[in-house]
Amino acid sequence: MAARDYGQYCGVTRALELVGERWALLIIRDLLVGPRRYGELAAGLPRIPSNILAARLKELQEAGIIRRAPRSRIIVYELTPYGRELEPVVLALGTWGFKAMGEPREEQIVTPDSMTMALRTAFRPAVAAALPATVYGAHLGPAELLIRVDGAALDVARGDGPADLAFAAGPDIRRLISGELPPARAIETGVVEVLHGPGDLLDRFANTFHLAA
Repeated sequence: MAARDYGQYCGVTRALELVGERWALLIIRDLLVGPRRYGELAAGLPRIPSNILAARLKELQEAGIIRRAPRSRIIVYELTPYGRELEPVVLALGTWGFKAMGEPREEQIVTPDSMTMALRTAFRPAVAAALPATVYGAHLGPAELLIRVDGAALDVARGDGPADLAFAAGPDIRRLISGELPPARAIETGVVEVLHGPGDLLDRFANTFHLAA
């Protein structure tokens, strides 16, 4: 039974009944990155009350969007094939929402999973296919990501490792991805700090990951 019933026979209505409750799409966003334990989901959504997280997980399971699965003696939540069909919807929402993000508020945070999905949203495979394979080590606030681009393939993983270019940035990375701030200027103004590797590789990063604001 959907938590909300709009009383209309319509595909959009039914979709909202299934995933339109508060926090539901953010849970799906994080599970699009990979399976997560309950505690990992809670840590990635620090403002969600525990009773709401439990309720959303139950509702999404009953709708056939996620499932509980055993992994090495623990239980994780993962998307079903039906749930994974939401990926282009979530990416499209990310593209649309990017245009209205504005400046970050002081209390707003970046999480590894939210940044991973932002990179997937901004990724331009047709552009990347014409560029050399590159590995970026991105320190984006508390999120440390290893971003591998090989042709039209993108892989984003948590953690550190060997990279052609390692850099640190805060929420203002949005200005680089939007094209508002050229890469050289981003380095000059301290929006991006090059930690390792040639700074001109930031031009390649900006060409590979771009969203118009």
